[in-house]
Amino acid sequence: MTFSEENYLKAIYHLTASSDTEVSTNAIAEMMETKASSVTDMLKKLAEKDLVNYKKYQGVSLTENGKLAAKMIVRKHRLWEVFLVEKLDFSWDEVHDIAEQLEHIKSEKLINKLDDFLGNPTEDPHGDPIPNAQGQLPKIEKQLLSDLSEGQNGICVGVKDTSSEFLKYLDKQGIALGSAIEILGKESFDLSLRIKVNENHLNVSNKIASNLFVKLS
Repeated sequence: MTFSEENYLKAIYHLTASSDTEVSTNAIAEMMETKASSVTDMLKKLAEKDLVNYKKYQGVSLTENGKLAAKMIVRKHRLWEVFLVEKLDFSWDEVHDIAEQLEHIKSEKLINKLDDFLGNPTEDPHGDPIPNAQGQLPKIEKQLLSDLSEGQNGICVGVKDTSSEFLKYLDKQGIALGSAIEILGKESFDLSLRIKVNENHLNVSNKIASNLFVKLS
């Protein structure tokens, strides 16, 4: 596959991961920041390779071959992110763009050796699950911080928004994977939260709380 084909597969995978339903060409075009006509041309190529199910004016879904190929791209991306953070001391807000380049390396042997070298991690630096060599995803129990009520406690296990801006914001507030979070209060007007993070008291908006995953503790 070309780099472009791999990028399209990964985009469709992310768009269908939460609901497992078909997606529109317009949704793919928006994620890929391109024209719908360009998406249509690519989908025809991917369909010819038995990687997507595509019919004009209908939704798009990945075939079983397409799902496995997409998971292998995601696997490479997330393993490289772990490597960059754990072995080269990059911060979690720096690694996405670099991993976007490294994920296109073709050598399966290299990726499997990288996996072993890192100790076969199950999560990337942002808390997202890493598919194994067979494409199986580890199950991670999590829910959005915004869904918690006053008095509940959780451990930060991931982020929904992986943008550099959001991750830098979390760094400033001292929120990281593994941080203990207690809900001290919830405003009924705007659903903002008063929380305690590692003994620090913070006020966070509903938008922020809706982009943090926690595991109840």
